[in-house]
Amino acid sequence: MDTWKFAHDYCGKLWWKIGWLMIIPSALVHIPLYHSDENTIGVAGGILVTIQCIILIVSIYPTEQALRKNFNDDGTRR
Repeated sequence: MDTWKFAHDYCGKLWWKIGWLMIIPSALVHIPLYHSDENTIGVAGGILVTIQCIILIVSIYPTEQALRKNFNDDGTRR
């Protein structure tokens, strides 16, 4: 249970930081397309969301690294 809580807390804080950073490219992509047609906005939004999802999935790696750094293989704290 300790490892589960640690991983969720760590990943949650990481996602919070990543989320604030992703606001910038989101605005840079969507603001210029404000008066574009639906298809253009949809394609640009779809590409942006795909990239953002990949970034969030990749955040599993630093969470796993933090778990290895703080816990033994049996789940006890180092």
